[in-house]
Amino acid sequence: MATAKRTDTRGRILKDGESQRSDGIYRYRYTDAYGKRHDVYSNRLVATDKVPKGSKPDLSLREKEKQINRDLDDGIKAQVENFVTLNELFQLYMSTKTKLKESTRANYIYMYEKYVQDALGSKKVKDIKYSTIYSFYSDLIDRLGFKPNSMEIIHSILHPVFRLAVRDEYIRMNPTEGAMSEIKRTYDWEKPKRIALTIPEQEMLIDFLNTSETYCRWESIITFFLGTGCRVGEVIGLRWEDCDFEKKTISINHNTIYRKYKGESESRFHITTPKTKAGIRMIPMLSDVKNALLAEYNLQQQIGFCDEIFDGSSGFVFQNRFGNLLSSNDINRALERIYTACNNEERERAKEEKRPPVLIRHFSVHNLRHTFCTRFCENESNLKVIQEIMGHADIETTMNIYAEATTEKKVESFANLEGKIKIS
Repeated sequence: MATAKRTDTRGRILKDGESQRSDGIYRYRYTDAYGKRHDVYSNRLVATDKVPKGSKPDLSLREKEKQINRDLDDGIKAQVENFVTLNELFQLYMSTKTKLKESTRANYIYMYEKYVQDALGSKKVKDIKYSTIYSFYSDLIDRLGFKPNSMEIIHSILHPVFRLAVRDEYIRMNPTEGAMSEIKRTYDWEKPKRIALTIPEQEMLIDFLNTSETYCRWESIITFFLGTGCRVGEVIGLRWEDCDFEKKTISINHNTIYRKYKGESESRFHITTPKTKAGIRMIPMLSDVKNALLAEYNLQQQIGFCDEIFDGSSGFVFQNRFGNLLSSNDINRALERIYTACNNEERERAKEEKRPPVLIRHFSVHNLRHTFCTRFCENESNLKVIQEIMGHADIETTMNIYAEATTEKKVESFANLEGKIKIS
């Protein structure tokens, strides 16, 4: 005797695994690759069924079945008890990064918890689409005023998290793929151009510091930046023991960051290793840098040395007027005051001399590093030497800066050639 076919309330034949409850809701029961049984529900059997009044639009049962069976065929773990949400997936991703520097780990966790955790973290990974990511990125820009660098950090966190989800077969495609490119096009973002002080700007700055009673105390640290090209964290954390005045060398072997690590009640300075091996390097000490350091040492012999200790490190070279470590914000605020005062002085001088003023452009502490690198590239052709002194992990970075720095010199040299040789 033939088995009677099961039907729904409309007389339609139900497939294996399908059923209809007394309240009209359809159910599909299946077993995943791990032998675990799952149920999915819908108030419609097929896509052409009308959505019942008062119900939210949803995929029909047959559409869900098709998706599930496709995932099962592809080995996609569509129903996973663990790591379902983005927050859980992020925790999984961080657990795999065992070699991550503690400072980098702290930054990832800080940015994720501050900007991603509440906004997207509770969402199931399978429900996060490209449009979700794009809208999230746009919101960070429009509502919170995110700039390109901050957006790149967020993207550098989320992209590998979702890449892990693809590799572990939780999802089929990475929803962050192409999102940053589209954001850059939408907001007309170009890669920020590195700005170096011109030679006249650099000379004007130094001349101003040499004569200013108000800002002369900043001369030593600015000279150090312009004469070594060190990163701000390297300068802040520089210790007297890192300076060898006899051999005229400076050892760069650590970095300083100001951050609150997980489990700490407030932000503080942390001493870390450089991000890459290239960051550990020896820099020759120019005579002007040596004189600036010795001037700072002699001053501190009178007013007192920095007595702060961070992560076992002490004897720091540069300090504020209270004897504490300087922060990057401290230095940037000072630089703004310095070039503003310098420009105001130049305006007055130009007015008296009845000429246009030559003003220093806005710059930050990072521009001082780039200024050194530019001057170095203008006078040194060995890219390997430049790379090692700057601590660039990637030679391409060095090559790009070298190309930028030497373009003007090439134009200048060519202009000097004008009329000096017979070519026609």
